[in-house]
Amino acid sequence: MKLAIMQPYYFPYIGYFQLIQAVDVFVVYDDVNYINRGWINRNYVLSNEQKIRLTLQLEGASQNRLINEIQIGCNNDKLLKTIQLGYAKAPYFEMAFPVIKEALLNVETNLAKYLTNGLENICHYLDINTQWYLSSAIEKNNALRGQEKILAICKYFNATQYINMPGGKLLYDHKKFAEHNIQLSFITPEIVPYQQTKGEFVPYLSIIDVMMYNSQQKCQQMVREFELV
Repeated sequence: MKLAIMQPYYFPYIGYFQLIQAVDVFVVYDDVNYINRGWINRNYVLSNEQKIRLTLQLEGASQNRLINEIQIGCNNDKLLKTIQLGYAKAPYFEMAFPVIKEALLNVETNLAKYLTNGLENICHYLDINTQWYLSSAIEKNNALRGQEKILAICKYFNATQYINMPGGKLLYDHKKFAEHNIQLSFITPEIVPYQQTKGEFVPYLSIIDVMMYNSQQKCQQMVREFELV
């Protein structure tokens, strides 16, 4: 059984969804500390051919609090308007915008649950059928940290393979996972250029950009274009 564990992010880039597609079970890592100035509540999109940042307002955000202990603010409508203005002329706006709107205007106020709902909405659009769990709902020793906590979650699900993003190569030890009969693998996301505006292609933007400039069928194809090492 293939497993991935990641913090929830705000409309993350396509590589995040390629990771979800690559596994049988995806665990939203919601009981770890929030990271200031990270990507949990912000991302980049295009507007007037310029890269701009969307930032979801938060209440009580602190690196001393867990992600699932934070509430979202009240700038959803403003962010939705920014997305609408930026992509109104995009070729697949009419199909993609309702999905983004539903995710963004979700009534959930808990940050972890709000982001998870949004990720699940996008996965449905991308035809990703991976099983979902919140790490806070998993019985484990919460005193564990780092690699040991990841291994505990892997053992909970009887995972035979743990897949992580490339940045995890500095965090995890193949030998340690092998001791638990778990194969440690890393995904190499494939960022396929596509026509955005008149300028040069801008990679690593939010999945919103991918959905606006590619058909649903093409988006579904793109999330399946990755390598495992």
